[in-house]
Amino acid sequence: MIKIQILGTGCAKCQQLSDNAEAAAKHLGLEYQVEKITDVGQIVAMGVMRTPALAVDGSVRAAGKVLSSQEIEALLPSPA
Repeated sequence: MIKIQILGTGCAKCQQLSDNAEAAAKHLGLEYQVEKITDVGQIVAMGVMRTPALAVDGSVRAAGKVLSSQEIEALLPSPA
């Protein structure tokens, strides 16, 4: 199972990134879990200075912008 993490304060951009990530995972047919990280200390500890950010299995893949679902698909692993 893939863990998709959305790092941010819970703003509209964070929600849009979360929606796009879910759409990408569903389109690829992946088993996934979305985790929203809103704790600033935890976000900074992951090396993120600009939100919203997207991490996949604990690895930050993008920060500071809302990726489209197509852009996110390119960052997710291929289904087994």
